[in-house]
Amino acid sequence: MSKRIVAYVSFSILLVAMTGCGLVTKKYKSQELSEGQQKELYRDYNVADSTTIADVSWQEFFQDEQLKALIQDALTNNYDLQNAILQIGNAENVLKQTKLAYLPSLDFSPSVTYNKTSKGSLNLPANININLQTTTVSLGFSTNWEIEVWGKLTSSKRAAQAAWFRSQAAANAVKTSLIATVADMYYTLLSLDKQLEITEQTIAIREKTVEAMKALMESGSVTGADVVQAESNLYAAKVSIPDLKRSIRELENQLCVLTARPLQPIARGQFENQQFNMELKAGVPAQLLANRPDVIAAEQEFRQAFELTNVAKASFYPTLRLTAGSAGISALTTRTLLDPASIFVNLVGGLTQPIFQRGQLKANHRNAKLNQQQAWNTFEKTLLVAGQEVTDALYANQMAKEKQELRQKQVESLSKAVEFRMALLEYSSNTNYTDVLTSEQSLIAAQLSEVNDKLQEYKSIIALYRALGGGWK
Repeated sequence: MSKRIVAYVSFSILLVAMTGCGLVTKKYKSQELSEGQQKELYRDYNVADSTTIADVSWQEFFQDEQLKALIQDALTNNYDLQNAILQIGNAENVLKQTKLAYLPSLDFSPSVTYNKTSKGSLNLPANININLQTTTVSLGFSTNWEIEVWGKLTSSKRAAQAAWFRSQAAANAVKTSLIATVADMYYTLLSLDKQLEITEQTIAIREKTVEAMKALMESGSVTGADVVQAESNLYAAKVSIPDLKRSIRELENQLCVLTARPLQPIARGQFENQQFNMELKAGVPAQLLANRPDVIAAEQEFRQAFELTNVAKASFYPTLRLTAGSAGISALTTRTLLDPASIFVNLVGGLTQPIFQRGQLKANHRNAKLNQQQAWNTFEKTLLVAGQEVTDALYANQMAKEKQELRQKQVESLSKAVEFRMALLEYSSNTNYTDVLTSEQSLIAAQLSEVNDKLQEYKSIIALYRALGGGWK
């Protein structure tokens, strides 16, 4: 009868092990964008071509060699990126630990037990002498092995695997952001150099204007007030120099921090020599799932929460454990330890079914489901933000190009206006220096805006490259 019971229990355990995983836990499916989501993600940009600049390496995307050197230093030395890479190691260690959870634990527990029994407690006759002292030597092992039945261990391993993938994606997100930030700062630095150059050229022109005004005053063409106004105009240009130099120095320092360099000047090219020689292609929206590191990280976070929900659900079901409380050799003397009669084994196998856990299992399951929903909301928001950033970058690039065409015409018109005003001031009385001053101020403002318009185009290109997930591959 006992053999039948053992066989029945063994068969039941085997049947549960074969079917339990599929009955309790759910299988994760990778996320895909529906056709409707793809149409909405890029707003007015209906893209059918799967070619995307995200597949272009940053070494090929950027042409300036000095910028490439800065980016390489940042990828090698940046402290935030190094910490993100170290975090991958932490996640990898957790993953290795969950893989080993399938194996039994093994502990070596040698012991020596000394026992002395009181003769009075035995109530023996006075003429009987026995050994009241014993020393037992034991060299034993203990083990505990949880058998995978409901998929709890598998789901734990998959959750750790998702966390590992998420840490890799997070590091790639830092890398993408770092490349874009360095490039953005570099082009901003070049634009400040250009603005400083334009301002210094304006100062040189205004110094000549002051001298010309003094000569005109001596000839009676202008008054002393006009000369003073010309000098005031000169100082107005000069006073902007310190602010430009301060901004340049601060930006150089920021780049040094990003690249983990000592604070020093940054070697760089010239603003007017910069160019991007490739067509800006965004690809199809579905590619964001594979290219954007933050989207990948958000999906892996959801997957981790999904698997942890499986773990919480499987915790309601019985746990099958095989336990060897002790196994080894034990004897009263060390000389008899190697005797086969000294071998002992205590092996226990059984199921543990949770019955009353003060609501802890239910609370864990509810919390896991809530965490899963939060992770899903984060994933959808991350994807929506990704689409917004791509759309904004494309539109910003389009508007920057339109502005540059109009700004060029404005600068040409204002340059002619200044020339005409100066000629009228010198050879005619149909104008005064206030008109010249107004034209000059408008011209320098337009020239500085022209630099900003070009910078806006560069920034939009960098933003698009980052928004599409370029740079980390």
